[in-house]
Amino acid sequence: MYQLPAIMKKKQVALLIAVLFCFPAHGQLRDTLNEVRVKTAKKNLYHDERIDHFSPGQKITHIDSVVLQQYKFQGVSTLLSQQVPVFVKSYGINGLATLNFRGASAAQSQVYWNGIPIQNAALGITDISLLKTSSFNQVDIVYGGSSALWGSGNVGGALLLNNTTPVFKNNEEYHVGLSLAAGSYSQHQLQANSSASRQRWYIASNIILQTAKNDFDYTADGKTYKTVNSELTGLSAQLTTAYKANDKNTFSFTAWGQGYTREIPKTIFEQQSVKEQKDVSLRVLLNWDRTTAKDHRYAKLAYLQDYMHYRDSAVLQDTKNTVNQLYGELGWKYQFNTHHSLLLFAPIQYSWMKRQLANDMVSQSRISLAGAYSYAAFHNKLQLAVNARAMLVDSNLVPMLGASASYAFATWLTIRGNVQRSYRVPTLNELYYVPGGNDQLKPEQGWSKDIGYVIKTNASGRFSIVHDLSYFDRTMHDWIIWFGSSIWTPHNIATVHSRGVETENKIQFRTGDWTIHVGVNTAYVLATTEQSYIAGDGSIGKQIPYSPRYNGQLNIGFYFRNIYFNYNHTYTGYRFITVDESSWLMPYNTGNVSAGYDLKLNRSSLQFNIQCNNLWNETYFVVSGRPMPGRNWLAGISFNM
Repeated sequence: MYQLPAIMKKKQVALLIAVLFCFPAHGQLRDTLNEVRVKTAKKNLYHDERIDHFSPGQKITHIDSVVLQQYKFQGVSTLLSQQVPVFVKSYGINGLATLNFRGASAAQSQVYWNGIPIQNAALGITDISLLKTSSFNQVDIVYGGSSALWGSGNVGGALLLNNTTPVFKNNEEYHVGLSLAAGSYSQHQLQANSSASRQRWYIASNIILQTAKNDFDYTADGKTYKTVNSELTGLSAQLTTAYKANDKNTFSFTAWGQGYTREIPKTIFEQQSVKEQKDVSLRVLLNWDRTTAKDHRYAKLAYLQDYMHYRDSAVLQDTKNTVNQLYGELGWKYQFNTHHSLLLFAPIQYSWMKRQLANDMVSQSRISLAGAYSYAAFHNKLQLAVNARAMLVDSNLVPMLGASASYAFATWLTIRGNVQRSYRVPTLNELYYVPGGNDQLKPEQGWSKDIGYVIKTNASGRFSIVHDLSYFDRTMHDWIIWFGSSIWTPHNIATVHSRGVETENKIQFRTGDWTIHVGVNTAYVLATTEQSYIAGDGSIGKQIPYSPRYNGQLNIGFYFRNIYFNYNHTYTGYRFITVDESSWLMPYNTGNVSAGYDLKLNRSSLQFNIQCNNLWNETYFVVSGRPMPGRNWLAGISFNM
């Protein structure tokens, strides 16, 4: 098995850089300033048929490439926590970070890479702390469940991560980029990418190396401590090749590998920690795409492997886990005319892992047939879509249904609505982990509804306003929770009712070389237990643990010629840490600043970036016992040619 520490040796680092520049990588980012877009017309903005044409009633947030550029040295977890009204549950430095969409659990919030799910099949979650923003050219957030379109686990919402769509040029075209960054707590990063296209061929590569000591100070019980056992080393590398056989058919291959070694510092309740975790993942995707005026056919085949090695010598624990997935999907979309279109697709997913203590193999298969129909009328002002899926999980057949719609009353006002059946199959660990798995678990299931509107005025003018509001309501039965003492076991214990209101607002003003923007995002989420199978646990009517009722962000800044500046302020409300609300964590505010300068040099450019997170040096905890760093900075320089 791949051993991460070896990659940090000087000779091997030099070799990796040399190999990188033999291959090409990311294309450059678009130059546009709109951060939030709600789809009301049939455009291929998201590069996925399901949301480009068959989700008119769902709220979709597109994070613009200029914003991605500002966060290129940060992780996806930082990007989302500062830019969209989604709660990121972070276990602190070198700890797990997961998504909470609208009061959903981490396993009910999905992550997709180029259209395929990348959740760990054993855990059912994706650790977004290991995802670097610069690994992707497009980041979108789909709010609300749509299990019929996206499959099991798509309950609260989805994070969509995409790489560059291959661009074929008649003439040879090359791009090379190199970035270096350094910051607080001995953070160091090296990023390098390149790309090349020539007629029918395209090739791209991207590599990210990072190290950090993470030796920050924190305060607990009136005393100041310094984190120890907190070093991080990591590598992420991607390679994409594509071949355009003719004007209709394109074949592509993408490989993405990651390796991280993380020392896990002690909580404030522990005397010391010698915990260490290694995470290695490999994702390989083959894709065929055939597009004509009315017809789009595609095929995807992916292999994913996630390896985790957790070691705690203090208690003689040494756990290794390797989980594998095969994912395939055939799809066909046909545009009958300007009013009617149909999508049929067949996803197949097979997962397996070897149980360390039982020394055997367990597996799970999901075979689906899904379809979606959309109707547009009144010059695309009215858009309707219905979707359905029949999923065979091992030997159990599960139906899923959904419908959504939108109507544009005017160029500046659109309303939308979405109704979906939500469903999540228990994961391999929940069913079969030794010790503690529960093969009698029922799937989580329920219905989700949301309605909303968007007001968008004068998008290309000097003064523009975007105001988006959503109300959602979801009830999930047989909610799965792990609990126990020496051995933890998952149980179906509750019915959880989630409802609330989200808003995204932005004002932008342009004059001469100046562009000034102010944005405010808010989320109010009530996620309460309605029924519990444990008598007298005190959870009825109480907020589920680690789901804040209030969450919001303020972003204010400007662009002047080649200079940008942005101040972000993030507020996160109370998080209860017990089911009866008897214990909680205090709300916290963080201020974060980013600034940059882009220097044009003929056919090349130099970009300077600096970020300061937790500007006001707030002392806070996202989860109990895991201190977060105080004021810290990160500065970088990028060269593109």
